[in-house]
Amino acid sequence: MLLFWIVFNAYILFLLLVDLLVINKPGRIITFKQTLLSCAVWIGLALIFAVAIHFIMGGTKSLEFLTGYLVEEALSIDNLFVFILLFAYFKVPPEQERTVLFWGILGAMIMRAFFIVAGIALVKRFHWILYLFGAFLVYSGLQLLRGKENEVDPSRSFVLRFAKKLFPVTDTYEGGKFFVIREGKRFATPLLIVLLIVETTDILFATDSIPAILAITRDSFIVYTSNVFAILGLRSLYFAISGLMKLFHHLHYGLALVLVFIGAKMLIQARYEFHTATTLIVIVSILGLSILASILFPPKAKEEPKQDVV
Repeated sequence: MLLFWIVFNAYILFLLLVDLLVINKPGRIITFKQTLLSCAVWIGLALIFAVAIHFIMGGTKSLEFLTGYLVEEALSIDNLFVFILLFAYFKVPPEQERTVLFWGILGAMIMRAFFIVAGIALVKRFHWILYLFGAFLVYSGLQLLRGKENEVDPSRSFVLRFAKKLFPVTDTYEGGKFFVIREGKRFATPLLIVLLIVETTDILFATDSIPAILAITRDSFIVYTSNVFAILGLRSLYFAISGLMKLFHHLHYGLALVLVFIGAKMLIQARYEFHTATTLIVIVSILGLSILASILFPPKAKEEPKQDVV
């Protein structure tokens, strides 16, 4: 099993380096067509990986991976709203957004691995913690239905305040650099601040996603790989739909129901066992209906205030 971990991480790192240094060189603005192609490639790689798992570890593990991948990808869509907010607030140059997401993914992979190992260890030692996770997911889903989940205000970020106290920050971006030397003194650039905030917000999202996938499988390798592929897909998905987020304005209702469903599944698992295929069908149906509702019922255009005629 250790060999699987080493080979998988080396393979993902290789793909990321090829993507950053060869296909999408630093400072290059990615076109919409290229972004769609990148999304298709990462989804295709995830499906190929699922097929490989089917032959190496069996059909059950493959189905667990696909279900976990779908759940993680769906829950990660919320990250897009935060990324758009952060990049807009800090006025990140479009050509540097990809640099932040690249290093953000590497950091997220390390943090997710830690959370997964810790979460599985806790579940094995204290089985009752699954019910705590289940209740938390139901609560998170209800909060998301009320529009109160994962609200982020960059100006109030603890990381932003702490970083500015730790070292001086330049007023302008310096290309893709995180640090610069001026008059013999080291300065951080705003790009580093954005990266640090991206990493800390990933911790916030992991509190939902890790318990959610533990309701599907407790195989650490399946949990980790589905998380990684979801994060990689999210990076391309950001550039594909960052300008089209309003198209699926009802999607957050679907995500909320998915959280509630998975949380309820964890709470009643002692009496009722859900087959992985059933879980996958329910999740796909919920997300599909929320997307369909977004298309059939577009947001109403805001009426402009009427002006009094003098």
